[in-house]
Parts: sequence; C-alpha cells; structure tokens
Amino acid sequence: MLQRLVREHWHIENQCHWVPDMVWGEDNSRVRKGNATENMALLRKLALNLIKICKTVKSSIRIKRLRACLDESTLEKIITSHRQNQTIA
Repeated sequence: MLQRLVREHWHIENQCHWVPDMVWGEDNSRVRKGNATENMALLRKLALNLIKICKTVKSSIRIKRLRACLDESTLEKIITSHRQNQTIA
C-alpha cells in the first residue's frame, strides 16, 4: 500500500514538474511579480505540448527546443504540427 502511494506521488511529480524543470530550468526562474509565475508556467506548458505533438522533428524535447531557437524552419514545424494531428469531425 505504501509503495503504491509513493509510486503514484513520483509519477505525478515526474509528469508535472520534472520535465519543465529539466527543459526550462523552472526551479531557477526569477519570475516573481504578480501573475507572472502562473503566466510563464502556462506558456511553458503550451510550448511543451507543441513540442511533444511534433513528430516531424525527431529528437528529444530539449534538442527540439534548442533546434527551434536556432532554426526558424524547425520552429515553424513545431508550431504548425498540431494542425496536421487534428481530425475533422
């Protein structure tokens, strides 16, 4: 019972916090004023979801992010890849 609770806790921790911290260094963020922390977290989640959706660029999340910073065509692929994954109902 206790092991299951510990596993569930770490599953949530890894799913919600570990990736943003490793990719964006969220724990080291100096954003503190007003709603800025919530706004930045929302933007990071949005960017992370777009990166995860993109299957045309074959790399890790961190490398996709770096390539998007250095190459506008990669950035465009990541931003527009969600359109290709939508289905028309």
